[in-house]
Amino acid sequence: MVARKNLNYEDSRQKRLEENKKRMEELKLTVLAQSLRTISTPKPSPMKKVNRTPRKPVDLSAVRRSNRVADKPPANYKEVPIETLGIRRSYGPKVRDLSNRVYASDEDREYATGRADELHSTLQSHFPSFVKPMLQSHVSGGFWLGLPRRFSKSYLPKRDEIMTLVDEDEDEWKAKYLPRKTGLSGGWKGFAEDHKLADGDALVFQLIKPTVFKVYIIRVNQAEDSEEA
Repeated sequence: MVARKNLNYEDSRQKRLEENKKRMEELKLTVLAQSLRTISTPKPSPMKKVNRTPRKPVDLSAVRRSNRVADKPPANYKEVPIETLGIRRSYGPKVRDLSNRVYASDEDREYATGRADELHSTLQSHFPSFVKPMLQSHVSGGFWLGLPRRFSKSYLPKRDEIMTLVDEDEDEWKAKYLPRKTGLSGGWKGFAEDHKLADGDALVFQLIKPTVFKVYIIRVNQAEDSEEA
């Protein structure tokens, strides 16, 4: 039964193929397909021969120059070594010369601080005061004077303020107080240089007004003078 069905299918398929072939021949589709296949295939074209002439080297001396520099010799861009002068240039912070600094001895420092403590004890108590021994950073180089933190928090302004420093001759100097750093910055350098403060000196600061310090100076070299006397 199955074999008979397969045979009938093949017969009908072969019959349809023959009918389609006859129709194509009637419509000349076979000839048309062959002609299209021939047209779509391009023929290889012969390569054209190109005669290449070698390039001539460029004469750089014949380059056209501007009229402004035509009468001048051609520029030479060859690197020429530069002779060093033997001076080393530095672009960082300058190195401080510490050779001329004079440091006080421990004995002289203690003597000056002791005399300042004695003076401090005689001052009026209703004007707050403190003793500040001088170091090299206070009197040279950075010229920054840190003040006692507890004193600053209790008596000095809470914002940046210009303080007046009055010496024993009643002369005045201005210095900027920075509460965040509890110290004197701008202006303190002028006071230190004008009074020739040195390492080991002891200063007594007395706050006579909210922004005015009375400053007493005890010299470290006064210890040597007293010994000689």
